[in-house]
Amino acid sequence: MKYPTRIKATLLLQDGTTFTGYSIGKQGTSGGEICFNTGMTGYQEIYTDPSYYGQIIVNTTSHIGNYGAIDTEVESDHPTIKGLVVNDFSNIYSRTSATESLQEFLERNNTVGIGGLDTRKLVRHIRTKGAMNAIISSELTGDSLQAELDKIPSMEALELSTKVTTSKPYELGNENTGFKVAILDLGVKKSILKNLVNRNCHCKIFPAETSFEEMQKWNPDGYFVSNGPGDPAVMDYASNTVKDVLDKNIPLFGICMGSQILAKAVGISTYKMHHGHRGLNHPVKNLNTGLSEVTSQNHGFAVDMDALKNSKEAELTHLDLNHDTVEGLRLIGKPAFAVQYHPESSPGPNDSTYLFDDFIQLIKDNK
Repeated sequence: MKYPTRIKATLLLQDGTTFTGYSIGKQGTSGGEICFNTGMTGYQEIYTDPSYYGQIIVNTTSHIGNYGAIDTEVESDHPTIKGLVVNDFSNIYSRTSATESLQEFLERNNTVGIGGLDTRKLVRHIRTKGAMNAIISSELTGDSLQAELDKIPSMEALELSTKVTTSKPYELGNENTGFKVAILDLGVKKSILKNLVNRNCHCKIFPAETSFEEMQKWNPDGYFVSNGPGDPAVMDYASNTVKDVLDKNIPLFGICMGSQILAKAVGISTYKMHHGHRGLNHPVKNLNTGLSEVTSQNHGFAVDMDALKNSKEAELTHLDLNHDTVEGLRLIGKPAFAVQYHPESSPGPNDSTYLFDDFIQLIKDNK
């Protein structure tokens, strides 16, 4: 197959480092915090994960686009990333079930990207220097490009969940079976909702800034606090809602951002990581069972380990075996727990789906 003419594109990092490649997706200019994901598969799920809002994603896998795109492999209604960086970008795909090429998918969803880069070199740079802002453009160069990069806000102290949350409440699942679970949508993935619905939960998904009083009118059996983008330290509206849930001793489960918000609700601080954890093969130890899990992760902020260890409100349940960071916690004397990683496993391994069963059991025990 003859490839289309490549249009030159530029990636400029906040520290002045520049990479040159070719434009993929929509031609144009877009910027955000640059980070990398080491997953070998699941690029479409990554691009549509609301937790990536405000970020440029670098795929470490050499070949991207070779299995195309399909409507069933999305975690939200459209890509939420601010840009995409790849090594080799494929305009053709071999999967017969795919409905369009990745180029068509990105272009249709106005997603700017750059291909033809030495992503190994770029990732090593980010690992050394840390996550930073960056900008991709097939239009601008020089001072004009730098001026646009300077306009991008820092991810630290940036509230973003209200940018990706649902605009109004909606329901999923059969209202005549199972348990009623209220979802605080900070940027929830569709696969999380599927895992709850598949366990006979009747879910009602609420906008991020919904008060406890408003959600409680629905009389749920349990609460779920979702994943989402941005800095949890500036999300008092969410941690205050969780405080109210805890005061009523209603079962609560959190994932990713939900873990950080639960920690914040009991006075445990969070911090911005050097370059975050994003991939499908992160080893985590369950301290209750002694077993290890291979996990899917996507987070640039984390719960402070020392603050957790010194807390009388919560205890560590899951530990990252690569970096000794907090991957799970539960409250002492309260029916609430959370994990930093993604047990819904989309993309990723299925080692941790038991956590949804643990949540259902927690509801049963407290009903």
